[in-house]
Amino acid sequence: MSMRNDSGGRVIPKAPPVGVAFLLSQVGAHAALGFAELIRALDLEPYHAGILRILGSNAGITQQTLSSILGMFPSRLVLLLDDLERRKLIERRSHPTDRRRHCLYLTKAGRRSLKRIGSLTIQLEDKLLGGLTKNEKQELFNMLTRVVAQQKMTPSVHPAYRQLGRR
Repeated sequence: MSMRNDSGGRVIPKAPPVGVAFLLSQVGAHAALGFAELIRALDLEPYHAGILRILGSNAGITQQTLSSILGMFPSRLVLLLDDLERRKLIERRSHPTDRRRHCLYLTKAGRRSLKRIGSLTIQLEDKLLGGLTKNEKQELFNMLTRVVAQQKMTPSVHPAYRQLGRR
């Protein structure tokens, strides 16, 4: 394999052309690693952030509904919710009509964490997409939104939740 150096001194292997799926995977993995690194400063993991984000927009949903939205095992979700509750970021309240169910809410600390996560996400996105114009960013957003819909993915839910606890 022949190699070359880029202007920053990095060694770049000569490689066959790649497709859009590979590039999406490459950028997605890079973004996921960057996000995980940023929120580690908040002592959180990406799966915590996703749950907080969903609860921030859907106050009072039940654990069962959240499990369904995330596509994950209810028993695994309970462990994640227990962790967030111990950290005082969420609270469970009794369902108004069914004592067997619990409704989920962000606490004041949970709303503060969600706000900080939002700020860190904007920083990451600005860094990640710094080479694009505002119109190009919007066009990329629109195209990726169409791909999500065409693939019948749950909007705003990372598919990795379905893999949590499945080892």
